[in-house]
Amino acid sequence: MSLSIPKGGTNMPDDLEGEPSTENLVTVFETNDDSEAMVVRSLLESSGIEVLLQTTEAPAGVFPFSSMPLGHIRLEVVESQAEEALRLIADSQRRGPEDADRAEQAMEASSGGDAA
Repeated sequence: MSLSIPKGGTNMPDDLEGEPSTENLVTVFETNDDSEAMVVRSLLESSGIEVLLQTTEAPAGVFPFSSMPLGHIRLEVVESQAEEALRLIADSQRRGPEDADRAEQAMEASSGGDAA
C-alpha cells in the first residue's frame, strides 16, 4: 500500500491498528521519471516495505511547452526499513531491466487492472 503525505511531513501516518509511528522518514530513491518511481515503489512494496511517495511539481503555467520533466519524485520509508530498501534497490539495479519488468507486472497485478 502506498501513501502520500503532505509536503514537510516527517512521520508516518497512523498505522491500521491506530498506533502512531514515531519513526522518521528516510528518502531512499529520487527521480524525475514517474514510471521509474512506480517500478521502484512496486519493488519495495512487494518486499513488505511501505513507501511514501512525495512529489514536487512546477506549476504548469510556468513552462507550458517544456519537453523536460518538471517534477521531482522522492520515495521515502521509515528509518528502520531504509537499509533494506536501499539494498533491494541496489540489487535490482545490478540485475537490470528484466527485474524491473517483473516488479512492474507485480504492481499491475496488485492493482487488479490492465495498464492499457
